[in-house]
Amino acid sequence: MRTSPSAPRSTHKRAVNLTLSESLVDQTKLYSNNLSATVEALLTNYVNEQSKISQQKIQAAQRLSTQWNLINDQIGSFADEYSNL
Repeated sequence: MRTSPSAPRSTHKRAVNLTLSESLVDQTKLYSNNLSATVEALLTNYVNEQSKISQQKIQAAQRLSTQWNLINDQIGSFADEYSNL
């Protein structure tokens, strides 16, 4: 399995311990002869996707905040009448 173009090209590798079911490892051997590279590619894709989702949530929150600020500028806040400042 080839890594994606956006995969980190780090030459530094770190050994980690993973616990995987035997049957999953056996099945994976049918499709890949390099479990480490396969897991690294899958994790890279996962991290990239999670990063994209996180950025989308941030952008959505920023858009919502902008819209609420526009509403507040136009009609004010319901709490304005209770403020004693």
